[in-house]
Parts: sequence; structure tokens; C-alpha cells
Amino acid sequence: MPVSRRKFVQTVGIGAGAALAGNIWGRGREDMVWSAFEPTLQAVEPGVICIASNENPVGPGKLVLDAVRRTLEVDGGTLPGRYCQRNGELTEAIAAKYKVKTENVILGEGSTEILRAATQVFTSKTLPLVGTIPTYEECAGYAELIGTPVRGVALDANFKLDVGKMLAASKGAGLVFYCNPNNPVATYVGAKATRDFITKLNSTSPETTILLDEAYAEYVTDPDREEFFSLAVQNPRLIVARTFSKAYGMAGLCQGYAIAHAETVKKLDQWCSGSGLGSLNLFGMTAAITAIKQDATFITNECARNKAVRDMATKWFADRGLKATDGQTNFMFVNVGGPVKAFRDACAAKRVKVARDFPPFEKTHCRITLGTMEEMQKAFVVFDEVLGKKPAAAA
Repeated sequence: MPVSRRKFVQTVGIGAGAALAGNIWGRGREDMVWSAFEPTLQAVEPGVICIASNENPVGPGKLVLDAVRRTLEVDGGTLPGRYCQRNGELTEAIAAKYKVKTENVILGEGSTEILRAATQVFTSKTLPLVGTIPTYEECAGYAELIGTPVRGVALDANFKLDVGKMLAASKGAGLVFYCNPNNPVATYVGAKATRDFITKLNSTSPETTILLDEAYAEYVTDPDREEFFSLAVQNPRLIVARTFSKAYGMAGLCQGYAIAHAETVKKLDQWCSGSGLGSLNLFGMTAAITAIKQDATFITNECARNKAVRDMATKWFADRGLKATDGQTNFMFVNVGGPVKAFRDACAAKRVKVARDFPPFEKTHCRITLGTMEEMQKAFVVFDEVLGKKPAAAA
């Protein structure tokens, strides 16, 4: 007897709920697919605590999951993104949230697509890319692929973007990749210093575009913060990129966006799916629309949860004399006192996964994603065993 799609969804709905949620929030996703940066990673096994790749450990809210289930039941995923019209609805929802026009919004398959598009459009063999060392590698990796020279700028003594050195290196560049908060080091440059950097660079190198990557912006608790969207819509040399993959818990659905001047959006749209080519997937857009329009309390609760874990973890490391950077994200960059590979391998043997090496700090610092409170408490037992550290009071 044939089973209708509606009946199938109703039948498996309860049992498949965890699987659906897991694929949406994409925890361990970085480990499940080939990566230009991590080609040897394998899928995360059951029972392993994965605090390696910066996903929100609790996934999206119930409203989002319910919306995706309804879409599966009603549409069955039969409509490609360019036919379902939800790209327009998502664009309108983002524009409404940040009080900009739809012509200032571009969508992408995660913010990664937008980062690549910006690199393609604004750099060339004679217009270099500028970025810090280390930072999220997507722009630099793509620049090297297309033959664009890359100018790397070291971080300052506090592991923050050195805006003075970046300003000097950026003169005559095509694109500056300004990742803030910066992955993998978790640090944040305040709004005043960032605004000053933009103003000065616009003056000293007016043809240079700034790509402000704010993938972790929702997690920032520093009081010196502000939204740069209103500046971006006025400034054709500023692009602000965001994603639903981190705080919103939807890494498995790859939904990102940027806000920029209307003419800048048009240039990006030649290379990015955005509102023009429409390669976005139906379920991802449904989830993003629901998250941004209906689930206002989710982000507030998620950021509060993350801060509590971050504060606890910071104290745990400090009590053992292990210094972390001033993190403003859902991960930490911690001096573990020795080569990260040895620490990582020892943790993996005890079923805890931490992140890969990030040169030039692979001999000292490890990136550790913040899991749930329970996960971190279990991970700390492993860290104590591996590092042989005791709290200062106990020592």
C-alpha cells in the first residue's frame, strides 16, 4: 500500500525529530564533509563531545524546526529555491529587521558564498586581499585560487586585529577582510576603533572595499558595539556579512546574507546566488524566515546560555594558569602550554574533539568551541587528565 508524503512525515515525525534537528544545526558538519583546510576529518561518532567547529550546541528553536517539518510535509522539497519565492520573503524579513531597503540585501549559501563573491569581484592580480594572520581562511584561500596576492597582517599582543598595521597594509588593496570577532582567536575590536578604521581607509585608499565579517556578532557582550548596517547602505566600500550558521543554530542549512550599498549588491549578485540566481534551498530559507521574523527570544536566550558557559570556562582555565584570549564568541582560544596536536590527539583518545592547528600559534594555543554546560564539565575532566593541571587553590 503506497504511503503519502503527509502520512510518511506524520509517521516518522517523532522518531525523526532528532535526526532532522541534527542535520539543521549541523553539529560536527565541518567534520562530515571534505574541507580545503581539514581534508582528513571524519564524521563525529555517537558519544563523542565535539567542541571543534563552532556550532551552536543546542541547535535552532522549536519554531524553526516546526516550520521545516511543515515545509517537508506540504512541499516535500519539490520546489528549487528560485521557484518558491521565499528568497524574496527572506530578503524582506532581513531588510525589515535592520531597517534597510531590500536593494541593500543579498543572500548567499551561507556567508561563505558572499565572502568568495566579494573576493572575486573586488580583488585581482593587481588589487591584493588584506587579512590578519590567523583569521577565517575562506577569502585568502579563494584569493590564492584565482591568483590574487594576499597581504597578511599579524595580530597585536592581545590577539586582536592590529588596526594600525592593517591600515598601512591596506593602501591600494582591492579588499580588506575584517573578521570581527575574529575566528579562530575569538577577540573583538570595538565599534569606535572599527569605525575609525573604515573612515581612515576610505580616505587613504578610497578604492579599497572592506568586508566586515560578523559571523559571531550576536555573541558579543562588549559594551563598545554597534550595528554597521546603516553605514554600509551609504558607503559603497563597506560590506557587512552575517550568517544563520552560528548563534541561530542552522549550520546544516547554509544561509547567509550581507548588507551593502545598492550598487555593491548588484556587483556581488553577478557572482553570488542572492536574489538573482536563486540557488538557496527551500528548507534553509524557511528556517531563516521563521528565525528572523518569529523567534525573537531565541537569540536572547542562546546568547545568555553561551555567556554563562563562556564565563565558567574562562574561570576554569584561569584557575589552572591557562590563559585564554578575551573571547567574544562561542569559542575560546586558550594557551594549553604545549603543541596543540599532542593535546588534540590525547583528547580525541578520550572522545573529546577540539579544533585543528592555527599557525602561527599551533605550538601553544587551541581553539575550543563552547558546548553545553554539561558537555564542558565532562570535557574539563578530560582536559585535567590530559594536561595534568590542578586548580591553583588545590595545588
